Amino acid sequence: MGKREVQEVNAGSMADIAFLLLIFFLVTTTMDTDTGLARLLPPMQEDQPDDTPPIKERNVFTVLVNSNNQLLVEGKPMSMEELTEATKEFIENPLDKDNLPEKKEAEVPFFGVQMITKGVISLQTDNGTQYQTYLMVQNELQRAINELRQDLAKRKFGKDYDDLEKEEQDAIRTIIPQKISEAEPKNIGGK
Repeated sequence: MGKREVQEVNAGSMADIAFLLLIFFLVTTTMDTDTGLARLLPPMQEDQPDDTPPIKERNVFTVLVNSNNQLLVEGKPMSMEELTEATKEFIENPLDKDNLPEKKEAEVPFFGVQMITKGVISLQTDNGTQYQTYLMVQNELQRAINELRQDLAKRKFGKDYDDLEKEEQDAIRTIIPQKISEAEPKNIGGK
C-alpha cells in the first residue's frame, strides 16, 4: 500500500467568508449610545400673551448650582441629601406658610375640589457645573415629585402610583404637577 496523499484545503474562499462574517457582526451589533433626560415638554402655544403677570417670589423655588458643584437653594447653601425634603416641603406647603407657594382651588376627578400649589421649581446651573452634578440635582427634584405622587396614590387609592389607571395618574399629576423651569446656564460663581 502506498502513502495517502493529504488533500489541500482551498483557502481562496476564506477571505470571502471572513469578510461576510465581519459584515454580519457589524450589522447585528448594537452600540451603546448616551441618552438624555426623558422630559415631556409642553406643546408650543401659538398665541402667547405679551403681558404675562409676574410670578410671585414665594411661588418660585430657586435652585442654583455653581461651578464648584455646590447647591444654593433659596439663597442658602444646601447639601444634595437635603434637596429632596426641601423640594417636597415647597411643593406641599403643608402648614400654608407665607414664604412657600400659594394654593388655588381646582376641581380634580376622583378628588373633588382640591388646593393645588402654584409653585414652580427654577433650576439654574453655572457654565462650569459638571454634568454629573446637574443630573444628580435633576434626580433629587424628580425624586421629590415622585415620592409625593406615590404617597398621595397610597392614601387615596391604596396602591402604587405606577399601578393606577391613566385617569387616576392624571388626577394625581394635576394635584402634584411637575413644574421645573430650567434657565440657560451662566456664570453663577464659585471658585
